[in-house]
This record gives sequence, C-alpha cells and structure tokens, in this order.
Amino acid sequence: MNKSELHGSPHNMQQNYQDAMAMVRKFGKPDLFLTFTCNPSWFEVLNCMEGVQRPEDRPDIIIRVFNMKLKELLEDICKHGIFGTVLTYIYVIEFLKRGLPHAHILLTLDSESKIRTKDDIDKFVSAKLPDLCTDLRLFQIVTKCMVHGPCGTININSPCMRDGQCCKSFPKQFKDDTEENVNGYPIYRRRATEPVQVGKYSIDNRWVVPYNPWLLKKFNVHINVEVCASVKSVKYLYKYVCKGHDAASVKIQKEGALDHDEILSFVKGRYVSTPEAMWRLNEFNLSHKSHHTVVRLAVHLPQQQPIVYQDGQEAQAIERAALRKTTLTSWFELNKNDPSAHNISYSDIPQYYMFDKSTTNWKKRQRGGQNVIGRLPVVSILDTERYYLRMLLLRKSGAISFDDILTVNGLRCITFQQVCQEYGLLRGDQQWHDALNDAAQFQSPRQFAMICGFGEVEDVPDLWVQHQVSLCEDFVHRYSEQTGPRYALADIEELLTSYNLSLQKLHLPTVDLPASVLERANFDVVEEQAKANSYTMQLNSEQRNVVEILLSAVYNNAADTSKCYFLDGPAGTGKTFVYSTLLHTIHGRGDDVIPVASTGIAATLLIGGRIAHSVFKIPIDLNATSTYNLKPNTKESDV
Repeated sequence: MNKSELHGSPHNMQQNYQDAMAMVRKFGKPDLFLTFTCNPSWFEVLNCMEGVQRPEDRPDIIIRVFNMKLKELLEDICKHGIFGTVLTYIYVIEFLKRGLPHAHILLTLDSESKIRTKDDIDKFVSAKLPDLCTDLRLFQIVTKCMVHGPCGTININSPCMRDGQCCKSFPKQFKDDTEENVNGYPIYRRRATEPVQVGKYSIDNRWVVPYNPWLLKKFNVHINVEVCASVKSVKYLYKYVCKGHDAASVKIQKEGALDHDEILSFVKGRYVSTPEAMWRLNEFNLSHKSHHTVVRLAVHLPQQQPIVYQDGQEAQAIERAALRKTTLTSWFELNKNDPSAHNISYSDIPQYYMFDKSTTNWKKRQRGGQNVIGRLPVVSILDTERYYLRMLLLRKSGAISFDDILTVNGLRCITFQQVCQEYGLLRGDQQWHDALNDAAQFQSPRQFAMICGFGEVEDVPDLWVQHQVSLCEDFVHRYSEQTGPRYALADIEELLTSYNLSLQKLHLPTVDLPASVLERANFDVVEEQAKANSYTMQLNSEQRNVVEILLSAVYNNAADTSKCYFLDGPAGTGKTFVYSTLLHTIHGRGDDVIPVASTGIAATLLIGGRIAHSVFKIPIDLNATSTYNLKPNTKESDV
C-alpha cells in the first residue's frame, strides 16, 4: 500500500474513482450495495476487555476485530458466493463522527448471477420483521440493528429529520409485492402486519432497513443490503464510496501578506478519531478493489511527460526524465522490437504485456491478463493537441514514435488534429459525441460548454438532445426529473458566458436565469411561517438566544450592529437546526436568502445551500493575487 492510498489524498481518491469507472465500462454496473458497520458489542471485542474496561477504551481491539470480520464477509461473498459469482468488488472504509468504522461495498455479479426479477430480489434482500416464534434470534438482531429511527411525527427530534421530513424517506409504504424498478430503485416487499413494541416505540415493516437474513444472523451487526442494478446514476454510487474525507480551514488576517501553509492547514483542518488513527497505524487498507488491476496509461505530447523535481534541481530532473521511459514511449519501443504487439491498441496493451517500473519496459505477460484493464486519462478539449493525441491512441495500433502517429500515407502532418482530419475522425459531430460519452462520468455540462466554445459543432441542438440524460444527471439527482434539465441549462448558460456565447445563440432552450442560476427556491410564505413557528418552539434557551441575535443583525441597519458571527459547538448540539430556523424565519418574512458553505457536503445540510466558490465565483486554485470573478452589472451581482 503506497502513501497516497494510506492517507486517502483527494487526488488519489479521484484516481480510485476513475479506476472504478474503468471497471464499470468493462464489466457493467454494480448489482449490490452493502454497508457493513462495526458492532462494539461483538463477543470477540467484549472477550478481550480486562477489568472495568469498555469497548471505547480499546480502539485497537475494535479495529482489529472489524478488519477480520470484513475479510470474513468478503470471503463469504466472493469465495463462497452467497449472492452468486462476483466479477468485481470495491470497498472503502469510513469512520463515523464518534469513531466506529464502517465499509461501503459495491459488488458486480456475472451474467448468470444477475439480479433481474422481483423473485431474485426477494431471494437475497428482506425488508420485514422476522417471525418472533420461528426465528427469535433473527428477530432480536433486526429489531436491534436494522430498524430506522423511528422518526417523523412520533419522534420529530430524530437526527434524520430535515424540514419536518425524514431524509431517508422513512416510514416506507406497505407493499404486498416487490417492484423491480421504480425510478431506478426496487421497492421492497413490506406487507402490513401487527406492530411490535421495540423500546418505547411501536414499529412495523415500514421501519425496517433492507438486509440479508443469512449475513445478519452470522455477523450480528447492521448490514444494509441494497439492490442497485437498475440505478441510472451509477457514478453516484462510486462517487459516494470514493469521496474521501471532508475538511476545510479558514484564516482571516487583517493586514500583510497571507502566509498560507497548505500542508499545515490540511492537518489542522482534519479530525481523526482514535479508531481511525489505530486503523492507519496498523496500515489496514482504507480502500480496496477486487483482483482486477487498472493500469493508468500516460498520454503526453513529445518531451512533455510529467517531471517531479526539487527546487534548484530542475536540470538534473530533466536529465533523468530523458533517460526514463513512460508507458507511452515504452509502447513505441515495444512496437519497434516485438511484431506480435503491432495489432494491439495502446489501451489494450496491459492485457498482454506488463509494465516493469524498474526497467520502464513492457514485458510479455505469462498469465492473468484477463484481469487487467488499461485506462487512458480523460483529457480536456482545452488541451487541444493532447486531446487529439488521445483520440488517435484509442484507435491506432503498432505506432513506433510520435512521428509515426503524425505520418499519414507517407506525408507528415504538423498537428495531431490534422492527423485526425486526414483519418476522417472529425467529420460531422461524432468526435463531440465521443467526448461527451467520455465526460458523462465526470463533468458533462462543463465539457459541453467547452465543446460549444472551442469545437466546430455542426448541430448543437442535436448534441444536446442526444446527451441530455447525462448532461442533466447531476441536477436530476439533486432536484427532480422535471426541474433537472432547467438547472442543467442554467449551468451551461453560465459556463457559456466565458466563451461569449449563450443558449439563445446556440438555438438551445432558454431558461429563467435569475431563478435557476442562483438556485433561489420558490417558497410559500405562509408555509414558511408555519415551519418557522414550529422550529422556534423546539429551540432551547441557548439556541433561541442565537436566533434572536442573528435575526436582529439581519434586520437592524444600525452602523454599530455587528454583521459577522461565528457559531461553534460539538456535534449534535443543533447548529444545523438553528440555521434551518433562521432560513424559515427569513423566508416567512418574504425575504430571500442564499445559504453558503465552504464544502459541498456542508451545503447539502442547508435549505437551498450552495458552495462559496459557486456563489461568489471564487477561483478553485487560490494564490496571493486571487480575486472574486463576480462581475458588476450581471444578473448574479444584482441579487
């Protein structure tokens, strides 16, 4: 395990995500999504306690037992085939706020084991309370580990409640039979039964989290099993498990140059619980995938391969790089010396040859090539020559040099774009369709805007129609099937302004930009007033004091009234509830407000929350001379 994997750097998590999507392209969508949590009351944990020790006193024991249980779970799934034959899997370890680890696992089954019908779903997944008389042990585990909440009207203070609704959509509806695909997700069978008493609440099948009975009885812990074979937005499953940790730090300085130590800020901005620290000290995997290997292939222009160097040692680094081959230049050498490689494309070469990093040469594989996947990085259309080089590498085999790629019918072209033109790859809009298909897994709207700005597209409306599903996917996931396209077009319009273009100029459907770009919610004042009153009634004395101070600051225009406040408190003290009370109160007075957070995860906790970089047009890469990109006399600045 290398350091980047161990420390879970954002760059490495993004690479892991792209590797996972390369596996999806080859083997198809995942079929099952499991969440496996740690149980500090496991017999193996309690048996190791000494004297008056409790599990929270021995995080070293907890993480070792969890690691062994996870390995056993994967062995049951992959070797013993309790769900069938597994083609690929990926898992990522996360740690709850209070430290306990849990694993998110995605499984892809082979064609004979695919979960296709409601009978297949019912065979592996249950969402009901077991019969108390026939299976007492399973009933006890389900009622202890697999009951959500309860929340809603019977427990409005449950952590899952957002604006009076459960964010997990519990309680579910009773259902006599499983439905395979409702908006991409199955609706599990939950037949109406007599409620049972669990603690101080009376619950029924509507509150049960889907589980697999065999796994639950064996491991005695929360194991959520979800069928995801029909999910359209497969990238969200992989982004969820590959998102990594969330951290942010802010420094305010009155005068003088800002001395920003990025490494120190990263360390200070992170919270590492004791169990997580023990996990890392033991060098257990934070993420892992099945025995399939994804080989990341270099795509670079002549003499433009990446170089790592120390300040003052640039010349030595260049000399070393001149002698060291990349996967691309070594592929050229392979084609010169091995005629059997001539019919293999660059992206497929890892299946037949292994790249030896010590000698930087490709060597013929003896076995295991069927488990190897080659992946070329996605290249932006703004990086024009490298973009067209990648296009050629996906199609051309047997090349022995960059000059060989540039030569067509004995004539040497000046650019790789010209080579693509000579091969007829740029006729019509096929190249743009291919580019958007590649970008569908990452940032479709931005790629679409770049293509419209830099490419010579013959039929932009047709490009929009054919790729509308992937272009709107992010927004449909966040909003709804009906409003998603509107938000997608608004985002594209905003991106097009930097190219001096607009939806109208490109003959695309136009939208009401002030509402959609700024994502200002259409709210009912009377409804907001009712919510504000309800929330205010639930405030404790300290929370009520905070709300009154902040509302006074909002509506008091006196010069001596402070406009900047910092709210701090441990997890669970109701900070988000205070924010929601403020938002509903301001909306109830007929005023609009845009909640802004420093990270996307934090923004999702706020009603209509947005990221500061988006609202204030803050550059992603900040330096001492960075400024806001919010332009005067624009629709955004008027609000």
